[in-house]
Amino acid sequence: MPLSPNQVAALRAALDQRQELLLSEVRAALEHSENQQYIELIDRVPADIGDQSVGDMLADLNLAIIDRHIEEVRAIDAARLRLRQGSYGICIDCGQELELARLSAYPTALRCVPCQEQHERTYAHAGTPKL
Repeated sequence: MPLSPNQVAALRAALDQRQELLLSEVRAALEHSENQQYIELIDRVPADIGDQSVGDMLADLNLAIIDRHIEEVRAIDAARLRLRQGSYGICIDCGQELELARLSAYPTALRCVPCQEQHERTYAHAGTPKL
C-alpha cells in the first residue's frame, strides 16, 4: 500500500530533523577541529611519541565522524530527491514498496529488507583489502 500524505509528511519531517542535527554536529566539529587540547598534544615540545599518536588518532577520529555525518546528509538529500520524484519508498532492486516500519526506522533506506540482506551478502567484503 502506498504511503499516505500524512506518512510522507512525517517521514519528510524526520529527514529534515536528522539533517539539521547532522549539519549542526558537523559545523560544531569543524569549529572545534582546531581544539586546543589536540594542538597541545601534537605540538608539545619535547614531543612525546605517545602524545603525538593520541593527538593524531583524535584528529583522525574527528574527521571520520565528520565524514560519516556528511555521507548521511548526502543520503538524506537523495531521499528528498526521491520524495520529489515520487520514487521514495520503492526498493531500487525489486521495485516493491518498502514497509512503513522500515522507513520509520531508516528513512533513507533504498532497499526492502530481503534485497538489503542480499546486497550485504554480495558486497560484504567489497571494501576489505586483500593481500
